[in-house]
Amino acid sequence: MRWYRVPLSALVAGLLLYAALLGPFTSYMARKPIEEKLGFVPSIKLIKPLSADQKELAAASLVIKVLIYFGGVVGQLPDRVVAQPPDLQGMSRLLHGAVQLDPYNMDAYYFAQGFLTWDAKQFKVANDLLDYGMKYRTWDWYLPYFAGFNNAFFLKDYAKAAELYKRAAELSGEPLYKNLAGRYLQESGQTELAIAYLSALLKGETNPSLKKTYQVRLAAFREARRVELARDLYKRQHGSLPASIGQLQQSGLLTSPPVDPYGGSFYLEPDGKVATTSKYAFAGVGGDKNHAAH
Repeated sequence: MRWYRVPLSALVAGLLLYAALLGPFTSYMARKPIEEKLGFVPSIKLIKPLSADQKELAAASLVIKVLIYFGGVVGQLPDRVVAQPPDLQGMSRLLHGAVQLDPYNMDAYYFAQGFLTWDAKQFKVANDLLDYGMKYRTWDWYLPYFAGFNNAFFLKDYAKAAELYKRAAELSGEPLYKNLAGRYLQESGQTELAIAYLSALLKGETNPSLKKTYQVRLAAFREARRVELARDLYKRQHGSLPASIGQLQQSGLLTSPPVDPYGGSFYLEPDGKVATTSKYAFAGVGGDKNHAAH
């Protein structure tokens, strides 16, 4: 085998050229709008035949692309203001394409559930995806658990939710999900349901970006629950609902004002429901900082 020695001058010139190209490219990528970073992906109808027997790899690549993109969005969340709203539709399109390539890809279902419901408000789209996954991942109790929560918390279809929680219980052997069907599936238990759901997700989540979003959302619902307990105690003592959170503090039933980690302000609606001006989302990611404070 014959070896060729590269002249030192040529090697140095190559390195300088590489650095000259890499620097501006890296800077350009850092300045790109967040939606553009998600990039263009050909139609799944084109990818499917081209991927041949590598469909699982192609599906994993699409999911990883979305995860990296979402990680960049979450990285901006401590500032509470995202310069550009995330491309939720593009994320959904890629994840739906991923499961068409590989219907067994668990990350696609788990991640889609995380943003299609809370952020995109696409409850039916999320449930359709979960129903699709249940046809293939017949052993996966998470999918009926997710769908059960969507039906109970967002769609208020408690009969369907109870059916799905029962299925999750049978697959997992976890009695908690049977209890959820009977204990939480009522209008007065919505916050408890959300806390139980998010606690379960957080316990098994390994993706740092998703874990962070669950932690923040769980903290917000725990604060809402703290207000609810004070509200209920006030009603028992006074025979009527409090007019405001300030009244709960003045009565001594709420020891400290509730803190919304999304940057909003908690308030009581006329019917006593606890709400927040952030709508449990950071400004620019589904929140509404223009909502009038109460």
